[in-house]
Amino acid sequence: MTLLITAFAAVISTVLWYIKAETESNMKIGTLALMYWGAALMWFVDAVIEYLEVGAEYFTPVASDMLNDAYLGASIVLLGLIIWLVIILIKDPDGRLKKALTKGK
Repeated sequence: MTLLITAFAAVISTVLWYIKAETESNMKIGTLALMYWGAALMWFVDAVIEYLEVGAEYFTPVASDMLNDAYLGASIVLLGLIIWLVIILIKDPDGRLKKALTKGK
């Protein structure tokens, strides 16, 4: 489940990056896509190792394990979004944060 969720997030962010590559390059969508692809690669390696350890039982998970994996996958996607948001706020590509903070002065 974690692999599926992070792979979907990686594909969606990559499509957004590709569509907005020329117009929104300052929003660092490529960084978000790379974070998700790295997570998907990590979960893929984890799945391969687990398959090598348990064999065919890997394909018949218990419902509680699937639910835990879904929560973990959603948490990873949310953490990636939070990290991306922090990067955007620190870089402040359009100067919007600086304008908002200095507007009252």
